[in-house]
Amino acid sequence: MEDEREDVQKKTFTKWVNAQFSKFGKQHIENLFSDLQDGRRLLDLLEGLTGQKLPKEKGSTRVHALNNVNKALRVLQNNNVDLVNIGSTDIVDGNHKLTLGLIWNIILHWQVKNVMKNIMAGLQQTNSEKILLSWVRQSTRNYPQVNVINFTTSWSDGLALNALIHSHRPDLFDWNSVVCQQSATQRLEHAFNIARYQLGIEKLLDPEDVDTTYPDKKSILMYITSLFQVLPQQVSIEAIQEVEMLPRPPKVTKEEHFQLHHQMHYSQQITVSLAQGYERTSSPKPRFKSYAYTQAAYVTTSDPTRSPFPSQHLEAPEDKSFGSSLMESEVNLDRYQTALEEVLSWLLSAEDTLQAQGEISNDVEVVKDQFHTHEGYMMDLTAHQGRVGNILQLGSKLIGTGKLSEDEETEVQEQMNLLNSRWECLRVASMEKQSNLHRVLMDLQNQKLKELNDWLTKKKKK
Repeated sequence: MEDEREDVQKKTFTKWVNAQFSKFGKQHIENLFSDLQDGRRLLDLLEGLTGQKLPKEKGSTRVHALNNVNKALRVLQNNNVDLVNIGSTDIVDGNHKLTLGLIWNIILHWQVKNVMKNIMAGLQQTNSEKILLSWVRQSTRNYPQVNVINFTTSWSDGLALNALIHSHRPDLFDWNSVVCQQSATQRLEHAFNIARYQLGIEKLLDPEDVDTTYPDKKSILMYITSLFQVLPQQVSIEAIQEVEMLPRPPKVTKEEHFQLHHQMHYSQQITVSLAQGYERTSSPKPRFKSYAYTQAAYVTTSDPTRSPFPSQHLEAPEDKSFGSSLMESEVNLDRYQTALEEVLSWLLSAEDTLQAQGEISNDVEVVKDQFHTHEGYMMDLTAHQGRVGNILQLGSKLIGTGKLSEDEETEVQEQMNLLNSRWECLRVASMEKQSNLHRVLMDLQNQKLKELNDWLTKKKKK
């Protein structure tokens, strides 16, 4: 089942890449894994997507290939494309999963986020998958045979895809004739052909890719976003609220876990990174005990009455064994959630502590005290850095087990992204505070020295 899903992604991602090459006037690729190994076709793709001229290494050795891929990865980093755990050797060596992960992140950035960024900004939403699902449900609400609640199983019978097109372009075909068609394969073929010849959308999927128990989520998202790009894009707040009220999917069986295993090797979510201090406009119904902590960390609080969690709780001598004991024992969701709660508790407390330090004084003696206080604070951050890393490692390992439902995996991934983002913001803010304290202290001491020199000069003149 894992290999089948990989084959679907390889096929659909190859079609997407070749659709881009057709626009740019470039030769198509045949094999997604081998044709990208030397980095030259990857640079061709990025040239078209970015509009930049990207020179390539002329040689054909492994070194030339690594240099080409490294250049491509730098271009992606400069465009804020997520490249977690993907290196040049992975692509040059033809690693299937990481090559698929790389292309998915490229699709995610240029096919999904770019297409949806304007409507997301207008609706003040950060989750493009939620926007897309809201759009689909709003478009198909008048079709009683259709109830889209996800980007996998809801599309298998072909009705949702036809309804989505028909809702915006009823002139293109008769809906009842689609309902009467005998098989899902026929309905899917009909929708793909209408989209191809009437809307100009490449046939990125084949009916057999969707007419299955668990269609590949990334492939479905990629295709639905193509429809979103050419059809009217209005999304109401009511439609978004309706999606937020959808029930969570039930726990899946062990057999379903096996079928979904490949989906869970890299992130399923489409989430635009949240900046420091921004509050999400909505929150899904809490699934885990620690979700309240996760949500709280989206908001920088200045409430002085909030009692910080005792720092000694996280500074016990056995801290060093904390991460290793978790990693060595069996990984499970409860252990991860408990550990995450402790670290988020400390992180929120540390943010409050930094804010409570207040403005830098203009009195040299006070600034000296502030500097020494902040030095202690920085040492405390350093002492906890390993714990943050352990939680991120634990979350990655938990996802890698393939034992989470899709919903659980998405939530763990979101929590990890949040923890990493907030830790980085705190670390940078702390370093800036230390730098500013040092600069002000030097300025005030130089000012004192100048005053002393001026006084001595006046004394000599007398």
